[in-house]
Amino acid sequence: MKTIRIGSGAGYSGDRIEPAVELAHHGELDYLVFECLAERTIALAQQARLLDPEAGYDPLLGERMRRVLPCVGQGAGGNRRRLRIITNMGAANPLGAAREIRRIAAELGMAHLKVAALTGDDVLATLLQQPQQRLDNGLALGALGERLVSANAYLGADGIVQALRADADVIVTGRVADPSLFLAPQLFEFGWREEDWTLLGKGTLVGHLLECAGQISGGYFADPGVKDVPDLARLGFPLAEIDAMGNAVISKVAGSGGRIDTATCTEQLLYEVHDPAAYLTPDVSADFTQVTFQATAPDHVRLQGADGHARPEALKVSVGFLDGWIGEGQMSYGGPGAVARARLAEEIVRTRLQLTGVACDDIRTELIGVSALHGNDLGQRAAGEPWEVRLRVAARCASKSDAVRIGNEVETLYTNGPYGGGGASKSVRQVVAVASLLLPRDAVTLQVHLEDMA
Repeated sequence: MKTIRIGSGAGYSGDRIEPAVELAHHGELDYLVFECLAERTIALAQQARLLDPEAGYDPLLGERMRRVLPCVGQGAGGNRRRLRIITNMGAANPLGAAREIRRIAAELGMAHLKVAALTGDDVLATLLQQPQQRLDNGLALGALGERLVSANAYLGADGIVQALRADADVIVTGRVADPSLFLAPQLFEFGWREEDWTLLGKGTLVGHLLECAGQISGGYFADPGVKDVPDLARLGFPLAEIDAMGNAVISKVAGSGGRIDTATCTEQLLYEVHDPAAYLTPDVSADFTQVTFQATAPDHVRLQGADGHARPEALKVSVGFLDGWIGEGQMSYGGPGAVARARLAEEIVRTRLQLTGVACDDIRTELIGVSALHGNDLGQRAAGEPWEVRLRVAARCASKSDAVRIGNEVETLYTNGPYGGGGASKSVRQVVAVASLLLPRDAVTLQVHLEDMA
């Protein structure tokens, strides 16, 4: 029975590059998938594109492509499989990303390369005509005015399948649902029907397990002395070998760091899944309730039992908008009495912000090492008192000028007490908030842009 091999080259925008290169050279892959978009990532990319029309794609696109493009085609290391790349690194500018990939390919002497860009996920213009639409936070789109930055629909696998049918070597997209990036080559290679919900459920399970890259190889799993993972510094990224019936085995390149077993797979199965009986994607409502894992060899796990039901009628749209500013200041205290001095400093800053009339929508003060994660009550249960602690004050403000004053007030602790403060830092950043709404499928128009290098 025919099988294909799909590797995960990234689990987020800033992920390591070496494990992807290892997969490209030694994974005997048919497809290498880079999943690089989070909820806020594409809104930030849209902001970047407003400043520079040629920007808006993943900042590591160029370096990643230079490292793996030489393997595209007939593969490397004796691999006779044809390696192709699928990625959502196009973010807010898939066409710009495709141009950059073509430019890099030309530098590498790969004039034969076919690069496809998938567009259609950017639905901002459509939503601007629907100011009455409400986000899941209750805000009407019309109330956002010029603060509205982006609106991107979560596309499914169909556009990528079109690009594969057009014989693309590299496919770069904007907002495509994470598991859909991995489902698309399965649909293409095995000829699955778009309404065979069981097979699509199985293919989506593979995508969900691979989409976070090193997490399933033990990265997010590791807990020394409890769940030990070998050679984390050389963590290998996962790959899956899948057959036409949707049966799959998850593994990694032999000799790479990390571990893949039933425990790591189980944790990744549950990751970001609200309802295992209805894991909603643009392609299928996947059912993971009967999934089982079986170790077949060291770092090899067979998955079975996924199912699926009809896909949702509407597409999720992630909407990015500007939502004020966050000002922050930090100061360290050390030695005997460090905690008491830091608490006094905390009280001083809060009082000063009130006295000087700084307008804050929300303010948070914490002692890193004492109360930042667990609050004062739980933090005080720890045995002994630390001899070093760091005060952090952060506040959300409507105006940038008020946000600047947060860090400035912390910095004044240097000379205005209590004693022994050091290592002050301050920052201001604009808040790009994200909310969601649903949009009918027929409001989205996919387009595949394909050009040969020649």
